[in-house]
Amino acid sequence: MGNFDRGGRGNFGAPREMHKATCSECGKECEVPFKPTEGKPVYCRECYAKKRPY
Repeated sequence: MGNFDRGGRGNFGAPREMHKATCSECGKECEVPFKPTEGKPVYCRECYAKKRPY
């Protein structure tokens, strides 16, 4: 089993469910791999990369 067994929750190879969202930074429509929560910011790939410290 090794390090990849996460209690049966691993979905390697399965497509992620994507959700449509609007970037809180630039306003561009994007898709994210989680259901956006109202009141929390969502960033597109480019804006998220700019906000990361590295």
